[in-house]
Amino acid sequence: MGPVADERYVGRLLVAAPALSEGEFRRAVVLVLDHDGSGALGVVVNRPLPVRVDAVLPPWQAHVTEPARLFRGGPVALDSALGLVVVPGDAPEPAGVRRIIGALGLVDLDAEPEEVSRSASGLRIFAGYAGWSPGQLEGEVADGSWMVLDAEPSDAVTPRPEDLWAAVLRRQPGRLALLASFPEDVALN
Repeated sequence: MGPVADERYVGRLLVAAPALSEGEFRRAVVLVLDHDGSGALGVVVNRPLPVRVDAVLPPWQAHVTEPARLFRGGPVALDSALGLVVVPGDAPEPAGVRRIIGALGLVDLDAEPEEVSRSASGLRIFAGYAGWSPGQLEGEVADGSWMVLDAEPSDAVTPRPEDLWAAVLRRQPGRLALLASFPEDVALN
């Protein structure tokens, strides 16, 4: 029997270890949206695409956080879209939003963009998602591929997604913060 799913991963970040140096998840920061006995699901929050949101969801373009681009949420179901919103405070969920944890919520992309964005401090649209089968993520964490770290709501909608991997590591205590300066190519060190 594999490891038991840890629901405490929901709302946390998976930060790719420097050893995960190739492929889809190289220096990725994944926000975990769901994690239970049937597996885990999240979105890569630091991979903007060179595509504006209005190329796929025109009504949402004026409401997304800078950079106003579509983000590649992961390698699964790239033909689907997922909206993520930051709604500060303890107010009830706005129409079209389902809170995940704290200020983070999922957006019903059929909702009225103006209604959703009225209470939001940030909004992002993702193409695809990252998914793990039961026990797979726990195994990858145990083998050191991912660091599970606390998220700040602003991580999901940072205006500088290209700097997020290092920024998340830099704010960690002790030696973990040193990884923020790990060279992208150790051969050039």
